[in-house]
Amino acid sequence: MIQRKLKQTVLNSLQHYPVVAIVGARQVGKTTLSQMIKHEFYQNAVYLDLERPSDFDKLTDAELYLEHYNDKLVIIDEIQRLPSLFPLLRTLTDSYKRNACFLILGSASPNLKRQSSESLAGRVIYHELSPLLLAETEYDSNSIETLWLRGGYPLSYLSKTDRLSFEWRDALITTYLERDIPQIGIKIPAIQLRRFWQILAHFHGQLWNASKIAGSLGVTAPTARHYLDLLKDTFIVRQLLPYYLNIKKRLVKSPKIFLSDSGLLHSLLGIHNIDELLGHPSAGSSWEGWVIEQILGIMPKLYYDSYFYRTSGGAEMDLVIVRGNTPPLCIEIKRTLSPSISKSFRQAFSDLQSGKGFVVYPGKEYYPLLKNVFALPATSISKIFEDEALHE
Repeated sequence: MIQRKLKQTVLNSLQHYPVVAIVGARQVGKTTLSQMIKHEFYQNAVYLDLERPSDFDKLTDAELYLEHYNDKLVIIDEIQRLPSLFPLLRTLTDSYKRNACFLILGSASPNLKRQSSESLAGRVIYHELSPLLLAETEYDSNSIETLWLRGGYPLSYLSKTDRLSFEWRDALITTYLERDIPQIGIKIPAIQLRRFWQILAHFHGQLWNASKIAGSLGVTAPTARHYLDLLKDTFIVRQLLPYYLNIKKRLVKSPKIFLSDSGLLHSLLGIHNIDELLGHPSAGSSWEGWVIEQILGIMPKLYYDSYFYRTSGGAEMDLVIVRGNTPPLCIEIKRTLSPSISKSFRQAFSDLQSGKGFVVYPGKEYYPLLKNVFALPATSISKIFEDEALHE
């Protein structure tokens, strides 16, 4: 079993909150993580999968059933299928007056967090489980390429061959469009949403341009925005916002759009193996998005925020990490074994008055490029958050 870094975070939260929620895309490993927690730490926990009719029926009288297990952790999977549970969970947790009452899992529901927040305010903490991270795998140069190519969905990454991995991802996309989206009450033709998803794949790593994308799809700009929000809320798309400064420069104000999982990106682009990926025009943007996901996946969620920076004059930074009033961290991402400092990096580094910068690349050596700017192997991105000044 692959040990997920989120496990310890969830265990810590169970010691301090009555309800802990793990959210994330389907098939990303939420159920497996909850089962690991159950078998290793809460052997007497009760597990309910609301996609299983027999478990769903147990909650016909939910209060009666759950009260029977008032001294145990109850794990409820796919909780978005029964949103009426949230007010009851509030009542039960208030009467139990203890932590670790419920571990709830949810996916593919734009309204899940809103519904639970309204009912469980002050009683619940959320953790998003991302696709597999490089830091969670025993990696070498081959496994890095495999994770980049296949993405981080466990069944995709662990497939015996690239062909089986591609087939699994293609089936996941179909299931998402034909079952998951209608199941949460959203009525968009599957073929229309697939076309939009494919168009986004070709715009991966670029600025959001609603009119251009809407024109390619034959819909209005607000409709395109609605589709984007749907994919973002269901953990398919990451929207990276621009970083604003009080400086006299014309700043780009549109967000950058990335598909969260590189494997799904490659499926939509028709990329089957590493040779096709390395020769594809989107290899650079794919690598950038993949590295960003690796960095944000290990970034401490408390206090930290992430952005990109770009001006109309050409200054640009792929990733800006901000913590309070401390100087921001600047990160450039290069798919080359000979990273160098570009003019746009120098200008952005100066604009942002950054304290430290990194150029992440696929090599093996960590070394300085400028004062406070370092070439950083993708396998060593944990160094980004090792500076003690960032944890004061």
